[in-house]
Amino acid sequence: MKAEGHPEYREVVFHDLSCDFKFVTRSTINTREKTEFNGKEYPLVKIEVSAESHPFYTGKHKIVDTAGRVEKFRQKFGTVGSKTAIAAG
Repeated sequence: MKAEGHPEYREVVFHDLSCDFKFVTRSTINTREKTEFNGKEYPLVKIEVSAESHPFYTGKHKIVDTAGRVEKFRQKFGTVGSKTAIAAG
C-alpha cells in the first residue's frame, strides 16, 4: 500500500469558540495552529458550534409556531386543491 495515499489520522483539539469548550478527538483535518491541552500539544481546529453549545443538545431550542403558518397559508390560498377540503366536503 502506498504511504502517500492516506492522510494522517491523528488526535486533534476542537475548540468551540461560542462557549470556550475544548475536546480531543481523532481527525485527518489539516491545521496550522497548535494548542496545549492536558499537558500535551495538539493541532487546533476552531469551530462555532458543537454539541456543548448547539440549542438542540442544550435544551434551549425554540419551538416554531407552525399552526400560525398553516393558517396564514390557508387564508392566502384558501382550500383550492387541498386534500383536506376534498375529504371534508
